[in-house]
Amino acid sequence: MNNTRFATAIHIMTLLSKSPQEWLTSDWLAGSINVNPVIVRKEIGILKEAGLIVSRKGKEGGSQLAKNASDISISEIYSAVKNSEVLGKKNNDPNPACPVGKNINTHLGQLFTETDLMVCQFLGNKSLKEFTEQFE
Repeated sequence: MNNTRFATAIHIMTLLSKSPQEWLTSDWLAGSINVNPVIVRKEIGILKEAGLIVSRKGKEGGSQLAKNASDISISEIYSAVKNSEVLGKKNNDPNPACPVGKNINTHLGQLFTETDLMVCQFLGNKSLKEFTEQFE
């Protein structure tokens, strides 16, 4: 994952974790992250689909965690926003006449799957609450 989606999502989730009783707006969240609120709203939508946050619209609108921060693992956040394997993407069109090229994507697929599983297991042992406590 060579982008900032995970960093943005964990930033949002940490802010929500620190203010569990408040409905935080995308504008307010964006101010902390220093990004356009549209980016925050996009990530909120993804986190909402994953069941990690709840949102409401209107004058009293905003977002909150859908469950206690101690019940949310960092791997859940990672899985919600992950859009590629940890190691990147496979080669699009390797040469099928090459002994390496014809099998590279099969072997890369296995390597990528194993690596992603290790990352998820590692992050699964860490809760959002534990991560948030670093900021106190």
